[in-house]
Amino acid sequence: MRKPSDTIRGHRAGAALAALLAGALTLTACSGGDGEKDADEGGGATGSTVTLPKLNGTELEVAAVWTGTEQANFKKVLAEFEKRTGAKVTFVPAQDPIINFLGSKIAGGQPPDVALLPQPGAIKQAVEKKWAKPLGPDAVKELSKNYSQGWQDIGKVDGKPYGVYYKAANKSLIWYNAPVFENAGAKEPKTWAELLTAAQAVYDSGVTPFSVGGADGWTLTDWFENVYLSQAGPEKYDQLAKHEIKWTDPSVKQALTTLAQIWGKKDYVAGGADGALQTEFPASVTQTFTGGDQPKAAMVFEGDFAQVNIGETKAKVGGDAKVFPFPSVGSTAPVVSGGDAAVILKDSKGAQALATFLASPDAATVQAKLGGYLSPNKNVPDSAYPNETQRTIAKALIKSGDDFRFDMSDQAPQAFGGTPGKGEWKDLQDFLKNPKDVAGTQARLEKDAAAAYGNGG
Repeated sequence: MRKPSDTIRGHRAGAALAALLAGALTLTACSGGDGEKDADEGGGATGSTVTLPKLNGTELEVAAVWTGTEQANFKKVLAEFEKRTGAKVTFVPAQDPIINFLGSKIAGGQPPDVALLPQPGAIKQAVEKKWAKPLGPDAVKELSKNYSQGWQDIGKVDGKPYGVYYKAANKSLIWYNAPVFENAGAKEPKTWAELLTAAQAVYDSGVTPFSVGGADGWTLTDWFENVYLSQAGPEKYDQLAKHEIKWTDPSVKQALTTLAQIWGKKDYVAGGADGALQTEFPASVTQTFTGGDQPKAAMVFEGDFAQVNIGETKAKVGGDAKVFPFPSVGSTAPVVSGGDAAVILKDSKGAQALATFLASPDAATVQAKLGGYLSPNKNVPDSAYPNETQRTIAKALIKSGDDFRFDMSDQAPQAFGGTPGKGEWKDLQDFLKNPKDVAGTQARLEKDAAAAYGNGG
């Protein structure tokens, strides 16, 4: 569904990410010294790298699906915009899928001025429905100054810029309970085989290896994408993302069979399949880091944003809570990214100014300091991130440049890749329940994909 030029090419970042993360926790706190100097010189959270208009009397609404700490932290970014411009900005909590939420708002004549869209497919839909407005010259100038070409291109539709990727995610990480690993004599794995060995060691020590937030179907799509990208390779990944090959392809069978080595292993998933399907993502993280060295699980797979949820426990990132890159299943470790893009729905001086601000290092620096956040903006100083693990993950993303793959389900039509209880989310939830049914799962995925993409593969 995306033009070939919009597809982010990349897999070489795997080795760089692995090397950076391997050294993350051995670096000293003072290693960010120069970065802190850069933050002061470049403006950071207190200075200013971007000129914004005075907007006294202007009122704006911004919609996003963020909740809890993530929402609270973003509101601090909006407060900084208010302080600099005099505008008043209201955050509007949205529901998934956000396109449906926005559709009802627009039908009622009350669209928000700006919306944060979590899928490139959603940006394309917003443009096709004539809801989205192109970014103005000031926002485009900030994008070209602060973003790699790949991140700029993902926000374009038919070559025209509509989206500012304010927030990114590195979705190729596995977080683990360090005391559990230590007790089990388990080591950080670099390959899938080593991951299974570590899982067995943890299991033998009396702790369930994996926590899976199966109530949220998107976590399962992320599991699949990492296995598929590493095993089938980037070209097949691109083809499947655009439905140029069918989900009945042998490469999908291979990835599902590999996943079943964990999902289908008795007692490897906390609560079993039924328990996992009732566990939402935040709980999948917190239950890995509560209970001392006898938690409900030893490991949880997900992006850098899991730090927000780890922060709700007594575990400290870099101490009791550590991280390793998703192991290589094939020849290279995968680097899968996601992100949220700011899109203007009501064109105005205020809305364009907010998009410009969100494209600047200033906005991202405010939220980076609060933790649990990653920016694709290459001019955010390293020192803005609150711990060495987060700094390292951020550096790896920036260093990868255009060499990464965007989340596959986020590139799909929302009916297939982004709707709770439907499409890929539901099909993989059913597979988690019955990991022996590889062929049936493939058939259901293909049927749902063909209906959503409007083609036969």
